[in-house]
Amino acid sequence: MADIKLTDQNFNEEVLKAETPVVVDFWAEWCMPCRMVGPIIEELAKEYEGKVKVGKMNVDENSQIPGNFGIMSIPSILIFKNGQPVKTIIGAQPKDNFKKEIEAILSS
Repeated sequence: MADIKLTDQNFNEEVLKAETPVVVDFWAEWCMPCRMVGPIIEELAKEYEGKVKVGKMNVDENSQIPGNFGIMSIPSILIFKNGQPVKTIIGAQPKDNFKKEIEAILSS
C-alpha cells in the first residue's frame, strides 16, 4: 500500500486510532529537503506494509494538526504508537536512520 494522504479531517481516524505504528511525514511542496525525504517515505511504506502505516501531511493545506504537534520545521517525521507520538525525526536523513527508528518501535 502506498503512503496515505493525511488531512486535518482524517488524522484522528488514520493515525490516532490506528492499530499499528504510524509514520507521519509533515512536508510542503516548496521544501527541498522534503522532496529528498519523499521517495524514502514511499519506499518505507512498501517495505513495512502490514506492519506500519505511512502517511504524508502537507502543512500548507493542513494547519491544525501540525500546530497541535508543534511542527516548526519540515520535513518532520513523527512516529506514533498507540495514538501517541513516540519519536520525532527532523530534517532530511538517510533511509537507514528511518529504518532504525521504525525497527526500534516495532520491537518495543
